[in-house]
Amino acid sequence: MEEFQVIFSDLPDPRDFTAQHDLTEILVIALAASLCGAQNCSEMAEFGAAKEPLLRRFLTLKHGIPSHDTFNRVFRLLDPQAFAESFQRFMAAFAAAAGLAAPSGVVALDGKSLKGAYEAGQAHMPKMMVAAWGVQTRMVLAQSEAPNGNEVAGALEVLNLLTLEGCVVTADALHCHRSMAKAVRGAKADYALKLKANQPGLLADAEAALAAAGEAASRAETSDRAHGRSERRRAVVVALPLARKHRFAGLAAVARIEAWRSQGGKSSHRVYHVLLSKRFSAKTVLQVVREHWSIENQLHWPLDVVFQEDLSRVRKDNAPRNLSTLRHMALNILRSHPKKSSLNLKRRRAGWDDTFLLKLMTHVR
Repeated sequence: MEEFQVIFSDLPDPRDFTAQHDLTEILVIALAASLCGAQNCSEMAEFGAAKEPLLRRFLTLKHGIPSHDTFNRVFRLLDPQAFAESFQRFMAAFAAAAGLAAPSGVVALDGKSLKGAYEAGQAHMPKMMVAAWGVQTRMVLAQSEAPNGNEVAGALEVLNLLTLEGCVVTADALHCHRSMAKAVRGAKADYALKLKANQPGLLADAEAALAAAGEAASRAETSDRAHGRSERRRAVVVALPLARKHRFAGLAAVARIEAWRSQGGKSSHRVYHVLLSKRFSAKTVLQVVREHWSIENQLHWPLDVVFQEDLSRVRKDNAPRNLSTLRHMALNILRSHPKKSSLNLKRRRAGWDDTFLLKLMTHVR
């Protein structure tokens, strides 16, 4: 409990002097409930009532278990930026206790819409969260809401929250722009940014450089076959020292990736380009590009399938963003526990087995 007191110590309580339940205790119950499968504030309150004897082992609960209205009010009013900063303190304590250094390797950036989090009549404008995903640790390193749905601005905010020296930051074509390149290089990191026709001048120069390089370019190819699907990827990398011409900080090389895929009798072929701040080998580029997509199947997929994020109808005030932060906390805890079972089984086990739940809450100390 002391660790959570430190993590949430600077979090301002949005309620007035009549509040009865301690803010940290509310958040600890909510986190424990999320670890056990709770999806909303009503389920958090139900979890608290069912697990009250266990919770009293480390919480005071002077006024008993908070009601679902209390959980709802807290998450609606809680300052999401302050809660995000608490998440950063949580990750710092988590990394220190687990013996993890600062982020390293590939850090993937991507946005994810909270599909049910929209005001009445604005289904076309759900709230969006942008996350930085540590590929090596398989953890969310930082996250921020995209202001007014602007994923580009949200990604730049996330970068400002992290120490990225020595990392390789990856992102799709939406983030292939000068501000992103400048921010990554300013953080003493490298980038691998997908390039499309949204940068016509850069794309034309990249294609010309690849055509001129011929057989002198670095090349590599990989093949994979699994689950009835076969894929073959080929990378070609050449120098592209045009940072000054295009005012694109650190631009040093470009890679062309070709991918062939066959599944169920259907085949596809696609070609795309990646801007690089360092002239990586073709083999390294293939690895970096492949690792980037782990943000889809190891972060976005479990949030939707295990945590049922897309089905959440929470939409009022700050609640969508705050509950997204809470889910990221729970996901990181579940992922880091050494038990070799699925996230879904870990959540079920936590709900069934009080000892396992306590281990989840304390195993990184």
